[in-house]
Amino acid sequence: NDLVSLLNIISRLHMNNLILTKKILNWYDNNKRILPWRKKCSQKKREYFTLVSEFMLQQTQVTTVIPYFNNFIADIPNLNSLARINEKKLLKHWEGLGYYLRAKNLKKTAKIIVDNYQGKLPSDFEELKKLPGIGDYTANAISAIVFNKPTIPLDGNIERVLKRILNLKSEVKTKKENLHKQKKVFGQTNRSNDYVQALMEIGALICKPKIPHCNKCPITKNCLSYKKKDFKIKPKNKKIINKFYLATLYKNQNQILLIKNDKFKFLKNLLIFPMREITYPDSLLKSKNKLNLKMSNMNMNICIDFVKIKKKPKNGLWIESSKLENYMIPTFTKKIFASVKNNL
Repeated sequence: NDLVSLLNIISRLHMNNLILTKKILNWYDNNKRILPWRKKCSQKKREYFTLVSEFMLQQTQVTTVIPYFNNFIADIPNLNSLARINEKKLLKHWEGLGYYLRAKNLKKTAKIIVDNYQGKLPSDFEELKKLPGIGDYTANAISAIVFNKPTIPLDGNIERVLKRILNLKSEVKTKKENLHKQKKVFGQTNRSNDYVQALMEIGALICKPKIPHCNKCPITKNCLSYKKKDFKIKPKNKKIINKFYLATLYKNQNQILLIKNDKFKFLKNLLIFPMREITYPDSLLKSKNKLNLKMSNMNMNICIDFVKIKKKPKNGLWIESSKLENYMIPTFTKKIFASVKNNL
């Protein structure tokens, strides 16, 4: 009797998972967004489109990525061209997306795939993880989307759907390790590539962080948070660090000085204004030329100083202030310049 009861429970759970999976896929087939990396294409292009889009989507929203992806693919259409591209040209394509290490790792990965894997993405999970810039999440996403393997990567959107379905609240229950155990509630399907994207899509379009659109959701009957009318998601504790910097704008007629950043961990090897970290309080912070920028978990308080010089130092790059757009300059540097250009 106990065995029969256990088998009945397993059977019901399996049936519930099948129903849930079917609902999600039906919704996706009728409501998915048209995204450039989702269009029907050859396996070779699917591998390339997925690789590029997944790198771009790390820490960047879909709407921001779309125009960058389209421009990138138009000029760098395949793995061979990506593996060979000049780094300056590559970073110019990435300009404005931030986290430039992603672009450098993407090129390294393309070169390894071309040289060591005959130009094909490895389908083995552990082999994928050996590639620069690919961790557990990206390897899982590629495994599912490109190779249709029955795995579910946990991005922010899928995590939120999972937490809401199971009404997970406590710190222990919302830890990554537990979420990986609990994701079995989603079940499996022979359409893993579509299913993963469907879950992401529900999180992005319907199961929103603050106010979910439950009236449009296909799985409210399976959702504990909906039954309890309790949708609050506990925010992750991200410690914000306050930092203080002095940036110096050296000016010679209509030119300004930029240097290659080999000093700070952020924006490594990219062009920035000469700057140094200062302690608080500091009399320099009383300056009128101040700017506050957010970068990752840093709250950057930047004081800007002007220095006119007649003799140009050899180190660094002198650029005409009207031609900044012609250079591969991070948004960070452009924002500092934009905040003071009327005072130059």
